[in-house]
Amino acid sequence: MKILLVYPRYPDTFWSFRHALSFISKSAAFPPLGLLTIAAFLPKKWEKRLVDMNMDRLKTRDISWADYVLVSAMVVQKDSLMHVVKKCKKLGKKVVVGGPHFSSGYSEYEKFVQTFVIGESEDIMPRLVKDLEKGTPKRIYKSKIRPMMSKVPVPDWSLIDVDRYASLSIQYTRGCPFNCDFCDITRIYGRVQRCKDKGQIIKELNMLYNIGWRGQVFFVDDNFIGNQYKLKKEILPAIISWMEKKEHPFSFNTEASINLADDSELMKLMVEAGFSTVFIGIETPSEESLAECGKFQNTNRSLISSVKKIQESGLQVQGGFIVGFDNDSPSIFQRQINFIQKSGVVVAMVGLLNAIQGTRLYQRLKKEGRILSKPTGCNTDFSINFKPKMKMEKLVEGYKKIVNTIYSPKEYYERVKNYLKVRDKFYNSKRKAQISMSHLKALFKSIWILGIRERARRYYWKLFFWALLTRPKVFPSALTFAIYGYHFRKTFELN
Repeated sequence: MKILLVYPRYPDTFWSFRHALSFISKSAAFPPLGLLTIAAFLPKKWEKRLVDMNMDRLKTRDISWADYVLVSAMVVQKDSLMHVVKKCKKLGKKVVVGGPHFSSGYSEYEKFVQTFVIGESEDIMPRLVKDLEKGTPKRIYKSKIRPMMSKVPVPDWSLIDVDRYASLSIQYTRGCPFNCDFCDITRIYGRVQRCKDKGQIIKELNMLYNIGWRGQVFFVDDNFIGNQYKLKKEILPAIISWMEKKEHPFSFNTEASINLADDSELMKLMVEAGFSTVFIGIETPSEESLAECGKFQNTNRSLISSVKKIQESGLQVQGGFIVGFDNDSPSIFQRQINFIQKSGVVVAMVGLLNAIQGTRLYQRLKKEGRILSKPTGCNTDFSINFKPKMKMEKLVEGYKKIVNTIYSPKEYYERVKNYLKVRDKFYNSKRKAQISMSHLKALFKSIWILGIRERARRYYWKLFFWALLTRPKVFPSALTFAIYGYHFRKTFELN
C-alpha cells in the first residue's frame, strides 16, 4: 500500500512567521504533527510519503504514485485544501480527510472526497487501516469516544526533514477546563483534560533528541496547565531530570491560561524545565466583554499585574487579543493599545472576533439572525462573519488603528526594549548558547534588511547597540524580536 499524506498551505497570517523564517533559512514554523501522528498508525510495511505544502509544491507525480491520499486541515487552510482534493479527483485518486476543519461540517467537499474522518483518530485508525487494505473504506468514520492519551503513538518523524522547520512539536494534553464561548476546543476535545504520562513525554523527547534536533520545541496544548497537580508532581520534574542529563538541548514554549500567574511553584518549575515562552489568551481589558464571552478566569484580577508576574518568573508572555464583542464601545481600541504597550507583550496577536461553527457564540448569533458567513480562520484578513453591535465600518477602522499602532516601528521597538529590561533581570536559561550558521545568517540578514534597507532602520540600530552594549545577555532576543516585527509589518503591509 502506498500512502501520500498532504498538509495544505497556510495563507500568510500572523502565526505563519513567513517573513521571519527566511532570516534563519527555515521553510516553515511548525511541522504537521497531526499527520505525523496518523502516519505512526499505518503499518510499517506500507510506503509513506508526506508533502507539507508550506514548504514544497504538491506534484502530480506524488499523487499518481499513491493508492490513497490522506489530508488533514484546519479551516484557515481551506482554500489550499480544496485545491488538493480537486487535483486528486481529477487524477482519479481516492482521498481520506480529517482534522479540526471537518468537525463542524464537510458538505462542500463531498463531491471530491471519498472518506471523512470526524473526531479523534485513535479508535478509528485500526478500522480505517483494515478497510484501506481491503480497498473498501467507508464514507464516514466518526469517533464514538474521547480516547485516553495513552493510545497516542510517537509521531513518525522519519517522513520530514526536521532541519527545515523553526520548531518541532509535542502534544501533551487534549481538552481545556474553561469554556469560553468563542472557542471550539471544548466542543472538539472536551472540558476534562486528558494527559500523556511522563513515560510518553520522555519517550518523545528522546525521539527528538535522537534524530539530532537541538532547539525550540512547542507543546501544542490549548492549555498546558489545565491539570496543574499532574504537571507539578509528575511531568515537569521528569522533564527537569531529563533536560539535566541531556545538558539542556531544548527550549520549550506552550499555551496557557492567565491563572498561571497564581501559581509561583508552577512557574518556577516550568522555567527550570526549560520553558521560555507562554501564549496566553488575554482577549480584552474590558471586564464586561470578558464576562460576555464566559472567560471568567480573566475577570476579577489585574491582567497587567498577572502578565508582569509571569514575565518576572522568567517566562515571555505572548498574547492573544480580540475586538468585536457586543460590549465593546469605541473606546476599546485605544484601551487595547494602552494595555499592550503597558504590559510589554511584544508578540501581541490582535484579531477581530469571529464565530466558529459549533461554538456557543455561533449558536447564539445564529439564533439572533446575525451570522453572515462562515469564518475564514485567518487572523489578519480584516474579516468578521457576523453582524456586530458596533457599526462594521467603525469596528474594522478601529481594528486597523490597533494593528497600525502596535506594529509600527516606534511603538513596537519601545515595547521590545521595555520587555527586555524585565527579561534581562529575571530570565535565567540553563541552555548553553549555541551559535550556528543559521544564527550568523540571521544576524547579517537583519543588518542588511532591517538596518540598511528598511525605512525604520534607526529604531533597529538603537535597539541593536542598546542591547549589545548594555544588556548583551538579551542581545539574541533583541534580534529575534526585531525580525518578528518585520514579519508583522509585512503581514499587515505597514511601512
